[in-house]
Amino acid sequence: MVLGASPKSYRYSNKVVLVLQEAGFEVIPMGINPGNIGSQRIYDLYQKPPFSDIHTITIYLNKRNQEEWYDYIIDLMPGRVIFNPGSENPEFYRLLELSGIEFEEACTLVMLTTGSYI
Repeated sequence: MVLGASPKSYRYSNKVVLVLQEAGFEVIPMGINPGNIGSQRIYDLYQKPPFSDIHTITIYLNKRNQEEWYDYIIDLMPGRVIFNPGSENPEFYRLLELSGIEFEEACTLVMLTTGSYI
């Protein structure tokens, strides 16, 4: 799941959806702006759609725009959460830790190109 996905092709959240798809991963783009990334619809983050079996949530929202989604993300119980540059959030790290959810500060695009994403 890509949290903060944007239909704007120059945004990293857009690029990472395409790279994940090219690498063979099933991707759920979630954002606040409607649109598509390639042929994939961006799910409305405000709807907080129920999903299950989420392996990774990669975050492209800055710290001040994350608080509204803390409970939603924790309730999804992902295997891990990746905080991309600009999304670092020690307050949220503590909540994830208390919930038993792994997290890391990393760049998902770099992880994908170096083979360390999996």
